[in-house]
Amino acid sequence: MQELHDAPLAPLTTFRLGGPAARLVTATTDEEVIAAVREADATGTPLLLIGGGSNLVIGDKGFDGTALRIATTGFRLDGTSLELAAGEVWTDAVARTVEAGLAGIECLAGIPGSAGATPIQNVGAYGQEVSSTITEVVVYDRHDDEVVTLPNAECGFSYRHSRFKGDPSRYVVLRVRFELEDAGGLSAPVKYAETARALGVEPGDRVPAATARETVLKLRAGKGMVLDPEDHDTWSAGSFFTNPILTAAEYETFLTRVRERLGDDMAPPAYPAGDGHTKTSAAWLIDKAGFVKGYGTGPARISTKHTLALTNRGTATTEDLLALAREVVAGVRDAFGVTLVNEPVTVGVSL
Repeated sequence: MQELHDAPLAPLTTFRLGGPAARLVTATTDEEVIAAVREADATGTPLLLIGGGSNLVIGDKGFDGTALRIATTGFRLDGTSLELAAGEVWTDAVARTVEAGLAGIECLAGIPGSAGATPIQNVGAYGQEVSSTITEVVVYDRHDDEVVTLPNAECGFSYRHSRFKGDPSRYVVLRVRFELEDAGGLSAPVKYAETARALGVEPGDRVPAATARETVLKLRAGKGMVLDPEDHDTWSAGSFFTNPILTAAEYETFLTRVRERLGDDMAPPAYPAGDGHTKTSAAWLIDKAGFVKGYGTGPARISTKHTLALTNRGTATTEDLLALAREVVAGVRDAFGVTLVNEPVTVGVSL
């Protein structure tokens, strides 16, 4: 294992923000990951797990403990069964499955980060979520000091959530297993309306998986959601806020606020979310509350391409970013009575 002290963490995050770690360990095998975690637990040392750093907001003071960078590798495809080591680059893994003619994760192309993070966040985009193809997640259970394999049904998947996210100090993801589909080189049925429009097909249709992937990459790039070191719109964590899910009563109150502010003819985006709940769009809320693309005058601003992305324009600090995030949260709450929740994990700071 590589070990550094007073090590910068900002370069390991897509925001390029945050102070140093007292100690940074890079593990390249499952055994090294487990050994580093056991050592931290045995000595009572605070532990921060880092994969691709695409969903991480680290405070300017850094992390006074051990940061463990999981850099394991392993891509194993057996028919339609896929196993990925936690440190595998997610977008590269998606590309390889599409090249193999398999469907199921092609619309998750371009999402930055590592494979091990995907079950934690139940990563999803453009009508697909990893929970629909994950069969098992192999984890190190810090509580019981053992490696266990959890089937999909025991992972507690829901919208941008999982058992692992709900109990972040217990599980360390080591490997993720998927069951994909061989549809003769075609994609899974296209579910997302924007994707269908871009492809020129109807929802439910299939297209070549490679075409679906390429189309999603173009859509994401147009919103600044594909990493580009030269484009400050991509110095972000992608979507900074999750889409709110409202109870029936909350949704009625929300509609009243919308009509009062925007008029009786304005209908906000609304999607069924089960059990009488309705999901609405965080991007719509942010925009209609007055936070338009490019909003801000400081070094942290809303992306010029997408209102859901808060960005570092090159010289921002984490406090600059959080000040903007708090302004957006307060503005949306004042306008519509809905409280936005941040999607990235915060370390040493909070909204």
